[in-house]
Amino acid sequence: MAKQLRLLPAGSDVLLVELDDLETTLALLDALRADPPEGVLELVPAARTLRVQFDARVTDPAALANAISRIGGNHQSSRQGETFEIPVTYDGEDLGGVAELLGWPVETLIRRHTEATYTVAFTGFAPGFAYMTSDDTAFDVPRRKSPRVRIPPGSVALGGKFGGIYPTDSPGGWRLLGRTPLKMWDTTRSRAAYLAPGDRVRFRDMAKGASVPVSGTPAASEASTSVSSHARGVLIIRADRPALFQDLGRSGQASQGVSESGALDRRSLIEANLCVGNPRGSAVIEITYGGFAIKADRPVTLAVMGAPTPMTIRTPDVSVGAAFGKPFALDAGDELTLEFPPEGTRSYLAIRGGFAVERVLGSAATDTLAKVGPTPLVAGDVLVPGNDAVSAVDPDRPVPGKLPKAGDTVTLDVVLGPRTDWFTDKGLTTLLTQEWQVTAESSRVGVRLAGAEPLERADSSELPPEGTSLGAIQVPHSGQPVLLLADRPLTGGYPVIGAVAAHHLNLAGQIPIGAKIRFRAIAKFDPLLRDTAR
Repeated sequence: MAKQLRLLPAGSDVLLVELDDLETTLALLDALRADPPEGVLELVPAARTLRVQFDARVTDPAALANAISRIGGNHQSSRQGETFEIPVTYDGEDLGGVAELLGWPVETLIRRHTEATYTVAFTGFAPGFAYMTSDDTAFDVPRRKSPRVRIPPGSVALGGKFGGIYPTDSPGGWRLLGRTPLKMWDTTRSRAAYLAPGDRVRFRDMAKGASVPVSGTPAASEASTSVSSHARGVLIIRADRPALFQDLGRSGQASQGVSESGALDRRSLIEANLCVGNPRGSAVIEITYGGFAIKADRPVTLAVMGAPTPMTIRTPDVSVGAAFGKPFALDAGDELTLEFPPEGTRSYLAIRGGFAVERVLGSAATDTLAKVGPTPLVAGDVLVPGNDAVSAVDPDRPVPGKLPKAGDTVTLDVVLGPRTDWFTDKGLTTLLTQEWQVTAESSRVGVRLAGAEPLERADSSELPPEGTSLGAIQVPHSGQPVLLLADRPLTGGYPVIGAVAAHHLNLAGQIPIGAKIRFRAIAKFDPLLRDTAR
């Protein structure tokens, strides 16, 4: 009997496959990993969906939908992992409340929680955060109506039908049962995430003698790429806001709950590197709203692209302007100052030969939400030149285009979906006709928008966690959208009405606070339906 598969657009190069349940989702995930269709780059499973990112130069949504449908619906998940015993102190703030919700004494709750076997289904929300299913189906409790601002790392919690352990201190709405001393996320280990999809977990009560296991902990990595804080190099003498190392991001880490991060304006990063002869993806410094200065301890060649910040070179004898978008040189003792840019948001500073910078999970990108990668740069830090292989400098790179200023209205093309049908016709019309103010509560995680009229929903039910895309327009209960950027969580629980088209993502990363955005749909919302053999 044939079954129909629904595939939803979720950006220029992303499809979201809707499935019946978690088991079916994981079965399709395993089948696609075993025999991936041409052009598939990354797979992100969630509660009832599978996010499929693809290379638009190799395939297209229709071809990919056909390939996925040919897999059929009769596959069984074959995932296997290790079994871990997690010691827990059952003293969580919600322990009594959860017991009351389930109709049990606290002692029964603890006993059943330690008797159950949990299986890691997928990761998301934060690096190392594992969504786990229980073989005791009674564990199904609603999330808190008011999320906590900070939940300590190691907190063992329940949310809906899932169990989880918070890897770092973060906000969250799950109900807390207790805490474990084990580190769920540690980038010094060969596998930073303690738990991975397919692993099984048995919780053990430390009040009854459970101890912290050593043998189950992933082995520590012997390699280290950190840079000594005592090294000589280019001194940061001013940083009004922390600057960040960025490159083209860390792809392929979804299994550990890590999004790609990387420069918000990748075109400007590439142009800055080509200007000084570096490889396209070398790490650069992302500087937001200027207010940054350095002092060279040696001759260096630099270039700045992105937001056209006014630049001044101060030598012992004279002060001169530095050319934006062109390579220029500093001698030992020279100072370079970048001021507030008249347009755009982020400037990218490249040094010939690159920077010697720590790489975490294969990338030098700083993820501000996940706290993965090099620490933000502040005054007093030293930038160590990397002296990597280079080619000739290029003083004739294309002239950068104009960027938006505060007060401007910017039009961004959007691909509707995956949850456009969760909104009324009026809600969709509001999205596409109303101007949206970029608020001060904006960051690399997302641009928070404010409009005169909130987006009206047709479906007010709670959305199970599902994968998010770069440029996704996520709509929380307030109806005021958030445009998700590079440091977004890997999965989210609010419906996404559309996503900024790939050709406007760099522009989206350069829209300043005080500007306005208009969204323009480049095609109607058009889910793909395919029959699959069973």
